[in-house]
Amino acid sequence: MPQTVRKVDYFYIEVPNKPGEAAMVLEALLKAGVNLLAFSGFPQGRKSQIDFIPDDATKFKAAARKAGLKISARKRGFLIQGEDRPGAIAAIMGRLSAINVNVTAIDAAAAGARRYGAILWVKPADYGKAAKALSAK
Repeated sequence: MPQTVRKVDYFYIEVPNKPGEAAMVLEALLKAGVNLLAFSGFPQGRKSQIDFIPDDATKFKAAARKAGLKISARKRGFLIQGEDRPGAIAAIMGRLSAINVNVTAIDAAAAGARRYGAILWVKPADYGKAAKALSAK
């Protein structure tokens, strides 16, 4: 499996930091037929931030509006997938370091069957330079 780097849109919402909040949001998106490429959440003070990388941003935004969710403006990032091997993420980070691009955040995980996936964010001013270095489509 060759490594792929895909340019993606992402959005976030803030919800109370309590049980069931993410489940309610995900249920609403499921009912609307929204497919998520990635989903991440973390506490932020008394709230939690939930990040969504939808397969179809237009469908996601419509579903979020219907569910009454206050989503952020569109942001951009990268979805990286490939064969799991030692150093896979190190190579990506090295390419960005070589062009002086700082990574704002990254989440990576083994996906089983010798595959891995990662979501990666850089500052908006560095997005084009990072896309070129990663050969993102």
